[in-house]
Amino acid sequence: MPIRAVAFDLDGLMFNTEMIYDKVGEELLLRRGKLMTSELKRAMIGRRAQESLTLMIDMHGLNDTVDDLITESHELFFEAAVGRLAPMPGLYELLEFLEASKFSKALTTSSSHQYVQRVVGPFGLLHRFPIILASEDVTQGKPHPEIYLKAANQMGIEPGEMMVLEDSQNGTNSAAAAGAVAVAVPHEHTRHHDFSRATLIADSLHDPRVFDLLRG
Repeated sequence: MPIRAVAFDLDGLMFNTEMIYDKVGEELLLRRGKLMTSELKRAMIGRRAQESLTLMIDMHGLNDTVDDLITESHELFFEAAVGRLAPMPGLYELLEFLEASKFSKALTTSSSHQYVQRVVGPFGLLHRFPIILASEDVTQGKPHPEIYLKAANQMGIEPGEMMVLEDSQNGTNSAAAAGAVAVAVPHEHTRHHDFSRATLIADSLHDPRVFDLLRG
């Protein structure tokens, strides 16, 4: 079945946000006399804020509410992002190829629409994604396949005709469960994840094997 569309995760896939969130998570816990663990990091990456911060609260027995931690983490993130936020290598080249080749595109993130606007908007990329699905658009977050089933439906294709680009185990498993062509693009914070369900584990967004898959 030929690939007709591509869905992009956002955090850690399009932009280097996981590097920043790594520090945010550590700071949140340090303020409460706790330490971030590799187990918690792995469980949190790729999930919606409500779910990942619930894990943090449960694992460390915190007294905070999820809403309080979301507010605090967003404040820390956007303070730390100044001068550090950048697109991941190969993003623009891949977008240009997809647009020249007439592939449909979607942005599919566990973050909120407001966050998408603040992160992606300044780089002038929002208009390049006709479909944007965020945390508010699903009832079940990754690794549940809902967001990718919805993306395929909105693009008018079968899930098997869609390539999904993800950087985390949770996201990759979500794509695979939907029946999409799951392509994992790990970075330094996710290289240890289990990507056994991925069709391809790419080195970057400009890995020639990604383009070969798209060409069929």
